[in-house]
Amino acid sequence: MNENAKPCSLRQFPHASFEEILDILKNYRTVAMVGLSDNPYRPSHFAAIYMKTEGYRIIPVNPRYKEVLGLKCYPDLESIPEPVGVVDIFRQPEEVPALVDSALEIGAKVIWMQLGVIHHEAAFKAKQHGLKVVMDRCMKIEHARFFGGLHIIGLNTGIVTSRKLL
Repeated sequence: MNENAKPCSLRQFPHASFEEILDILKNYRTVAMVGLSDNPYRPSHFAAIYMKTEGYRIIPVNPRYKEVLGLKCYPDLESIPEPVGVVDIFRQPEEVPALVDSALEIGAKVIWMQLGVIHHEAAFKAKQHGLKVVMDRCMKIEHARFFGGLHIIGLNTGIVTSRKLL
């Protein structure tokens, strides 16, 4: 390998396996939701309500609010006074590298980038520092897929299939 080679920004971070996602959902129950909105029509709000209903400890992180869903809201990850398992990112991709740095600083165990939030280099950095990484997936949808409940609080299809119904 060339010692002077720089990391290629075109590297693709592999998607987390079903086993990795299931492990995260079972074993990391404290979730700092970065970008959680108090607007009930925002995806972060739906996800937080669902995950809270499923027994997860939700920690809102958004400098715009003092409280979301009746929970104290923190301006940044560093302000959270307790251990965090998952940093769930509802922010623009360009904000992810700084959030990975903050997650490393607070000792988080998982970086979870929501649907549409993709930053391969930040994902590689998190993984290299020992964090588990899920990218471009919704924690609520993944939980509902594994444990049932795609009909709860949104996605009211009642049927999950890859085949066309006749």
